[in-house]
Amino acid sequence: MTEVLVISISKPLLVGIYENKNLVKTYEDEGKTSDVLPMLFIEILKKYHLDRIYYVNTPGSYMAIKVAYVFLKTISISKNIDLKACSGFSFNQNSPIKALGKKYFIPNVNCDEEIKVDFLENNTRMSAFELPKVINNLKFSENTLPIYNLPAV
Repeated sequence: MTEVLVISISKPLLVGIYENKNLVKTYEDEGKTSDVLPMLFIEILKKYHLDRIYYVNTPGSYMAIKVAYVFLKTISISKNIDLKACSGFSFNQNSPIKALGKKYFIPNVNCDEEIKVDFLENNTRMSAFELPKVINNLKFSENTLPIYNLPAV
């Protein structure tokens, strides 16, 4: 089984190819999701027969999430490939994720569903996003729509 994982909510954009749940190829690019993702998928679809696509649908750059969703949903429908989604906190050790201005999305360690938007304390630990070596134990959702966590303005 060949699967691909897309983390587009920050720079660099990360894409991992997984064979039997193990990471076999990594792509990294500093460009815009709208420019980079189509070019990467041209190459990926030439090399691999994909069975499933995973992507991060919350929280992070709304534009990157929207672009990734529309692009990956289109690929999913046109190529009949299963699409699933996951929280970005699964790929940065549950550290805060840049939101808007000087605010960050902060996970609630007591509740998987609740995300706080706030300023960071000075001693807050930040971790970069990483593609996991194995994707066995991650919680992927059938609900692939982007999830927007910012309160109304």
